[in-house]
Amino acid sequence: MIIQTGQRTDIPAFYSTWLLNRLKEGFVMVRNPFYPSSVSRYQLNPKIVDLITFCTKNPLPVLKNPELMNELSAYNQWWYVSLTPYGKEIEPNVPEKALVAEGIIELGKILGKEKVGWRYDPIFISEKYSPAYHLKAFENIAKRLCGYTETAVISFIDLYPKVKRNFPQAREVSREERLFLGKAMVEIAGKYGMTLRPCAEGKELSEFGADCSGCQTIEVLEKALKNVLKDDKKLKIPAKNPARKSCSCYLNGDIGAYNSCGHLCKYCYANSSPQQVLENMKAHMPSSPLLIGEIKEGDRIFDPEQKSFIVPLNPAASDRDKNYPGLFDDYLL
Repeated sequence: MIIQTGQRTDIPAFYSTWLLNRLKEGFVMVRNPFYPSSVSRYQLNPKIVDLITFCTKNPLPVLKNPELMNELSAYNQWWYVSLTPYGKEIEPNVPEKALVAEGIIELGKILGKEKVGWRYDPIFISEKYSPAYHLKAFENIAKRLCGYTETAVISFIDLYPKVKRNFPQAREVSREERLFLGKAMVEIAGKYGMTLRPCAEGKELSEFGADCSGCQTIEVLEKALKNVLKDDKKLKIPAKNPARKSCSCYLNGDIGAYNSCGHLCKYCYANSSPQQVLENMKAHMPSSPLLIGEIKEGDRIFDPEQKSFIVPLNPAASDRDKNYPGLFDDYLL
């Protein structure tokens, strides 16, 4: 099984103590965002959790916590760290860029560059953040991270209703701008030993050499697991409808909660409003099995079947070939 931590919030940045407690206690509970009384209980056990994936703007609270780093060392890991050139008017609570870059470098040293990716997204265009500004910033960051990651992900801003409400001045990036930036960024990424992976942008940048297969595909995850898979094993992940039609990534099994990321970035799709985020963060208790709040009377707790997704390269017919019936029922969204 694969545990995700970053589709709904930033656990490393704001909830590292909670994560440590969950790993030490060996389980975590997740409230279904669409059916709040439905709660799933996952066992956190390296024998059945093949990989923990992180997506964060600030890995430093994890890196600076030796006890947490020790607990995580029992698990295979994949990290995406976002590092963009925006100022505090856009990303009010993201740490200084140089510190985030150092965090990516440290992760690359500890885990290996094949287990760490850099995200430069979302890209939006404004008078200040012009295409020329983006290309200069992208190259400066790529040069700094050279040798510590092999993956650079870009995406262009999507104007979801939440984004429009919290960032009304944002506009769509035109096709001409996407092609101009994408072509140049493919070249810059290659110059510094990285593959450019557009996130949910279709195939329009493939003609320039971008890998448009997705940013967290089975291939990417297998690469992060190469020390385990060797030559005789592979990942066999049950089919699941993507969160977005344009997304080809494996993003199920998230243990986070929406409306709980304290970065308060203007372009965020996971936060409805700063007020809702602050209310939820106040309800966070590091000792609770849930990220936000506690178990309530009337909650229905499910213990879904969990098993490893790592299988022999040429397995005999078995239950593993039956798409893991029941594993992705109503508790994973």
